Amino acid sequence: MRMYDIIMKKRNGGELSREEIRFFIERYTLGEIPEYQASALMMAVYFQKMTQRETFELTMAMAESGDMLDLSGIAGVKVDKHSTGGVGDKTSLALAPLVAACGIPVAKMSGRGLGHTGGTIDKLESFPGFTTSLTTKQFIENVNRVGIAIMGQTADLAPADKKLYALRDVTATVDNLSLIASSIMSKKLAAGADAIVLDVKTGSGAFMKSEEDAFALAREMVRIGRSAGRNTIAVVSDMNQPLGRTVGNALEVREAVETLRGEGPEDFQELVLTLGVQMLLAGGIAKEEKEARDNLEKAIADGAALRKMAEFIEAQGGDPGAVYDTEKLPAAKLVRPIPAPRSGYVKQIACDEVGICSMMLGGGRETKEDEIDLSVGFELRKKVGDRVEKGEPLAILHANDQAKAEEAEKRFVRAYLIGEEEPEPPILIKGVI
Repeated sequence: MRMYDIIMKKRNGGELSREEIRFFIERYTLGEIPEYQASALMMAVYFQKMTQRETFELTMAMAESGDMLDLSGIAGVKVDKHSTGGVGDKTSLALAPLVAACGIPVAKMSGRGLGHTGGTIDKLESFPGFTTSLTTKQFIENVNRVGIAIMGQTADLAPADKKLYALRDVTATVDNLSLIASSIMSKKLAAGADAIVLDVKTGSGAFMKSEEDAFALAREMVRIGRSAGRNTIAVVSDMNQPLGRTVGNALEVREAVETLRGEGPEDFQELVLTLGVQMLLAGGIAKEEKEARDNLEKAIADGAALRKMAEFIEAQGGDPGAVYDTEKLPAAKLVRPIPAPRSGYVKQIACDEVGICSMMLGGGRETKEDEIDLSVGFELRKKVGDRVEKGEPLAILHANDQAKAEEAEKRFVRAYLIGEEEPEPPILIKGVI
């Protein structure tokens, strides 16, 4: 088998066999196929697309290119959750302890943020002392003892995907449905969960800008998961404006805590409950949606979800006191309002621009080596559909550097479109697959 023949076959619109896909992934992971040939194949795939069968075979080859985490030592049905990322997306912070409090074992691998999309691990490190550097043994023990553990992704988990994504990133071949779906699902399948619930974002702050593309990606990932024998469900949700009212690591942690107290913003709470319902159904804890939602709401109302969060933070070296007193979380030195430049209704928020503004303050990374300032970000006082008067705060800015604050504020104001007519309120949950 020659790499040249595989490239030519796909370039000419042919369908690659399982053996050809395995040959490429195995040899490329070992460094035996040069980058220029891998790039050529990725460009051929980009233009000629992949069939559903090819996409599934690529996913499985990447999933099996490294360690496949064995979670059989954890009692119960393990349900994983994955978000395709967005601005202000702190969902896992509230969702994981909430479903764990309802009896779903949460064994989750998460990543760090890069660019304007935040990472769950960075946000969790807002808790003083918290660590995700767990061995697989500690990870499994914590889930059995506490009901929840979150660890960083290991280098040995789907290494082919890591290598291939870095190549796609610099060869303009990221934006292909099969390559996106296989990249996400290879990591999820390797992480060992019995069931997977996906939160697929759509809108200006999401990777998939159009609803049509988001639904296509959701359907493809559900197909892959089910073909691999995993109960897989996708929720398509809106990301045309930041989720909730906060953007920035410690600020988002505070909002997640407030949500577990029953005091969170309506849109964020609704998304957490929607995803939670699907996780409880997938885990067999509830038989119908109403029963699942009632269980989740009860865990919030009686404090079980908040206690579970504190227990989880303590089990991984963090200060559980910060769950009950969020003043212990990192705080910025400069806190000031951003006044509205005119009166009217908020018609639109350029969601990705808000994420970039947070990154400008130090709340995100441009490169993997960058240090993050956990305390900076924005508290949004006005969202789409809200009335605002000139001079009234659009948001509260949290910063530690005056020059960065001024630059970020100018850009933040431009992200808001304010008009005379009241717009239709955005629909948060677009559909469930």
